[in-house]
Parts: sequence; C-alpha cells; structure tokens
Amino acid sequence: MSTSLDTTSGLTDAQYDEAIRVALARIESTVDRWLEDDVIDIDTARTGSMITLSLPNRSQLIVNAQPPLHELWLAARRGGFHFRYDIASGRWLDTRSGEEFFALLSACASEQGGQPGLSF
Repeated sequence: MSTSLDTTSGLTDAQYDEAIRVALARIESTVDRWLEDDVIDIDTARTGSMITLSLPNRSQLIVNAQPPLHELWLAARRGGFHFRYDIASGRWLDTRSGEEFFALLSACASEQGGQPGLSF
C-alpha cells in the first residue's frame, strides 16, 4: 500500500482509499435502507470503485473513484462533477462550486427519481 503524498489533494493514497471506501459504503447502505423501508426502488451495481444507481425511470447516477487524481466523480443528468476530499471538514467538495458531494448526490437522486427529500 502506497503512502505517497499527493500534493493536489493533500491525502496519502491510503487516506484517499479509506475516504473512498467510506463514501461508497455510505451510498450502498443508504440505498439498502431505502429498499428495506420501501422509500424508492433503486438498483445498484458496483464494479470495483464505481457504483451505478439505476432509478425507477431508467435514468442513472454513476459514482466513480479516480485514484490517479484523488477525486470522486459523479455523473448525473445535470452534469458531471469532480470532488476532492477536504481533510479539515471531512467532506468531499466539488472542485468548481465547492458543493458537498452527498448534498449534490441527494439532490440529483431526488430530481431523477421523482422523489423529493432523498438524503444520503
């Protein structure tokens, strides 16, 4: 396991890997809870560090780790977004707007799923 420091994100590879693991696990556990509670029917497919969320209307949200850049990417109908982990706040923040990853993912899931108030 590499511990080299990435000067762009300020994270070691190990720190980045752990932050990605936690983020992807949060997504999966939230969707599992929604399915158990019959909130919304979202299918998830995970391949390595990529999760595809398929919503009832057949639209998709794709979350993908980008290890070489130490980023987390989100593809949604409203666009593509790149996030970097902010060590000080413990949050993934959009590299352009500064918006927090889970807030944006929640908004996109609510919009695309036609189900207001979804929150990761």
